[in-house]
Amino acid sequence: MTPPLRTHRRWEIRSADCLALMPRLDAASIDAVITDPPYGISISDMSWDSPRRLDPMRPSTRIRSRTHPRVAFQGFCAAWASQCFRVLKPGGHLAAFCATRTAHLLACGLEDAGFELRDLLVWLHGNGYPGARPLKGGLATGLKPAVEPILLARKPLAGTLESNLSTHGTGALNINAGRIVSGDESCSDTGRNHRRQGRWPTNLLLSHSPRCTRNRCERDCPVELLGTRHRFFYCAKPTRRERDAGCELLPRHAKQTFKIGAQWEARAESNPVANIHPTVKPIDLMRWLVRLLTPPLRDAGHAAIVLDPFAGSGSTGAAAVLEGARFLGIEREAAYAPIARARIKHWAKPNRRRL
Repeated sequence: MTPPLRTHRRWEIRSADCLALMPRLDAASIDAVITDPPYGISISDMSWDSPRRLDPMRPSTRIRSRTHPRVAFQGFCAAWASQCFRVLKPGGHLAAFCATRTAHLLACGLEDAGFELRDLLVWLHGNGYPGARPLKGGLATGLKPAVEPILLARKPLAGTLESNLSTHGTGALNINAGRIVSGDESCSDTGRNHRRQGRWPTNLLLSHSPRCTRNRCERDCPVELLGTRHRFFYCAKPTRRERDAGCELLPRHAKQTFKIGAQWEARAESNPVANIHPTVKPIDLMRWLVRLLTPPLRDAGHAAIVLDPFAGSGSTGAAAVLEGARFLGIEREAAYAPIARARIKHWAKPNRRRL
């Protein structure tokens, strides 16, 4: 078997297909899995997100799968989740981002793999761009995306919760590390300890709009619309500076966003970027998930290990090293692995906190 990390490393990105690599990892060696896997919706026409190409039973990339896309995607989810289940310690948690229209297939895949579904977190960002093509008469085939679900699952305990925590350090969420610190004097704390300890974390996460500043929010910002009381976890969507931090020596490419139209195509051509991944998650959001899902007691020799089988551009890895955890990322796409390594190396430097 292959150990999850080389002993002298804090983090590692392995260029491989996770379905081929994870069977070689030691069983019950990972503390938490935090990942942003393919959604199975052919996002931006990327081949790696095509349900048919994700089918784990497909014999060859040259043969078109006859499996229904729904069945193929659920089978793919069950395949990678089964390997995550094997390498997680008993009671270890898994958090996986998903699309609203395929979340149920991921949920079924997780259950097929043996996981217990524990919760559905909702990341409300509110400022996505419509991907549906407008039709005549004000018609279209879809809505503007404003939320992303995050499925929270757990590997069953080995015995009681107390014995599982004592033996493996896993099985419970690290609530104190995920508490929401309140600075709102108008929020009553009668009978509670909000100001001293922070609020109990919720399953609703809010994102500022990209153009929000410290002094003013955009009019359509979810934080502005829902009020500023610190009941929830807040973070901003990743800026271009955050996306590209550490990638200064990598080649730059024209990268189109989800905005539709000739003017946005022209803007992409005139502003090439280094991080070309289409679904980069905010590092602050991933840090919160790392804190919540990993055991609270860590030292240099026993830091929790976080696995991301779909490392993408490395946001989970950056979050893990910033929170003092160790990280193993697996990335199949050759274009993304160098970006992930560059970004994690940047954030792993001593005294690095945030931009």
